[in-house]
Amino acid sequence: IPFWIFFFVFVILPILASIALSFTSFDTLQIPNFTGLENYMRMFVSDDVFPIVFKNTITIAIIVGPLGFLLSFVLAWFVNEFSTGIRTLLSFLFYAPSLVGNAFFIWQVLFSGDSYGYISNLLLSVGIITEPIQWLKSTQYTLPIVVIVMLWQSTGISFLSNISGLQNVSRDLYEAGAIDGIKSRWQELRYITLPSMQSMLLFSAVMAIQSSFSVGPVATALAGYPSVGYSVDTIVSYMTD
Repeated sequence: IPFWIFFFVFVILPILASIALSFTSFDTLQIPNFTGLENYMRMFVSDDVFPIVFKNTITIAIIVGPLGFLLSFVLAWFVNEFSTGIRTLLSFLFYAPSLVGNAFFIWQVLFSGDSYGYISNLLLSVGIITEPIQWLKSTQYTLPIVVIVMLWQSTGISFLSNISGLQNVSRDLYEAGAIDGIKSRWQELRYITLPSMQSMLLFSAVMAIQSSFSVGPVATALAGYPSVGYSVDTIVSYMTD
């Protein structure tokens, strides 16, 4: 009963309130004024920006969600093969970006649009380009950069859960599998490791989905708001604006 009370008050009730308020004109100061479908008509029919940010949100989620989930597991699978000391160090390094909320600002230095930006400076020094590239002010580059940064930042928690899950798979299962005819690491992965990690994989998938839809603050910090041509603006950043 205590769980259901908290779940209703802090999860279900806010969702229901948001749905109800979406049919009103409400500035948080006055009593909501019922307007029917006016907000939805304005959003889907009259708003030229909403289709763009909706497409950006879905595109980023489709790329970052599955790829981040797969990347976090593959990294955890590889790192799990190292000795305890090296595994602990690598686990900390992969999780570090998740510990520091604004760690992605280092990417602003990497992709700075002047000659002091690390990547532009490197390309200038080897003669590939003759002038700095405006990485975060060009629609050609902003979306790929945001996707890379999100992948870099979002794998931390999923990686940690996967490495924990791998550590908790009983060695007895692998020994029994070897006796029953398992002969390769791929067969171990398919028949023992993945079935034994179902709960951790579910958690990792949920975190990957959550991070893929919360890209707004990262995109705004890197490319500003609005970004050039609304190229990386998402529903979250647009709603905040």
